[in-house]
Amino acid sequence: MDAESVASRARELMPDLRRDLEALVRIPSVSTPGVIDAPLLEAFELTSRLFADAGVAVDRLDLPGTAPVVTGEIPAPPGAPTVLLYSHYDVVAAGDASLWTDPPFEPTERDGALYGRGVADTKSNVLAHVGALRAWGGRPPVGIKLCIEGYEEIGSGELPAYPATDPQRFAADAMVIGDMGSIRPGVPTLTTALRGTANVFVELRTLASAKHSGLYGGAAPDALLALLRALQTLHDDAGDVAVAGLRRTAWDGPSQPEADFRELGTVLDGMSLIGSGDLGERVWSGPAISVIGIDVPSVGDAVNAVSPYARAVLNVRVHPEQEASEAQEAVIRHLRAQRPFGIELQVSPGATGNGFAARTEGPAYDAARAAWSAAWGAEVLLAGSGGSIPIVNALARALPDAEALLVGTADGFANIHGPDERLLLSEFEHAVVAEADFLGRYAEAFRSAAR
Repeated sequence: MDAESVASRARELMPDLRRDLEALVRIPSVSTPGVIDAPLLEAFELTSRLFADAGVAVDRLDLPGTAPVVTGEIPAPPGAPTVLLYSHYDVVAAGDASLWTDPPFEPTERDGALYGRGVADTKSNVLAHVGALRAWGGRPPVGIKLCIEGYEEIGSGELPAYPATDPQRFAADAMVIGDMGSIRPGVPTLTTALRGTANVFVELRTLASAKHSGLYGGAAPDALLALLRALQTLHDDAGDVAVAGLRRTAWDGPSQPEADFRELGTVLDGMSLIGSGDLGERVWSGPAISVIGIDVPSVGDAVNAVSPYARAVLNVRVHPEQEASEAQEAVIRHLRAQRPFGIELQVSPGATGNGFAARTEGPAYDAARAAWSAAWGAEVLLAGSGGSIPIVNALARALPDAEALLVGTADGFANIHGPDERLLLSEFEHAVVAEADFLGRYAEAFRSAAR
């Protein structure tokens, strides 16, 4: 089929794809460490059936401490490349249901968008893969491999360590990582870099119990004050990370406009951004350290007492090409060197995940630029992402010659992980059309490059 025919066929499939998406979203497949429950397994089974019905010889990969992974294959036609399709069927918890306009696991359409937990992150990307295969009647012009996991939201468990031990299961010439999307609606986006991630815990105990601030304040070592003083050293006065050993480089390409960043980030009017340099460097190719949790007395329950104990957890976002463990050790080393008021901090490592930097020259990228541009009717943007997908780095290491395309159905306003997560149905359609078109264009580009 030519590109126009494939695109037309993909658009005709959208009502059925939406029904299948809604069925998948109704399953509350929340991933929780150490738990493989009935909803997670139900989502795995439905995902497996969807791909089997789309022509894939589906298999199940079970690993310790990890939800089952949907794998499978459609053999490549002679002389054609193979494409690995990645996504995940698990979701984060819905949180406070009262903050949602409608029940989070009952997909609801409003104003051209579908709302529900997981509708954008990332069950619609699962269906985009399915739709691309359906558009070719289950017989695409390329070979297909699958890796659809169910523990991505909590770090992927044992999966990132597995591809290097069994590369043939995932062997491909290109990967389509369906867990991203457009930087904003209407702007087709290929994500070329992901920052890594690492967590660090810091805590201290200074007293056996809280003591009256009038009787003891001013001399008794205040754990909370000491912790805040140590955390302050992580950044300079401009808000840039001030930890030695964390890599930062200029972003090679156009950065996100500040107005867009402010709008997408819901930055309050008059509020200054932190850090220096362009936004690409600050949020795509530079480090960031955020205090994502802190144990302190609440204001509502506060009493006049010196704090005996304090604890915080930091999330470190790491340059795409720096080892996350190396960056984590740099932060730990920095904090252990601090002695706020002469007090020693207890610092320990948490989970890590490496980032990723894509090569953007090759037949897959050539085909993707053309397909995504045609589907959206707009020029493709190459962008970075401050987010992390640990399995991407693992797959890239196991398949060092494969081109990796990070794409998807969401957009910057999708509110993933928040209440009223939403998917624009127009973006969903564009993504399905683009991926289906890409399979045909890539087959041709691959053969041309091999001549």
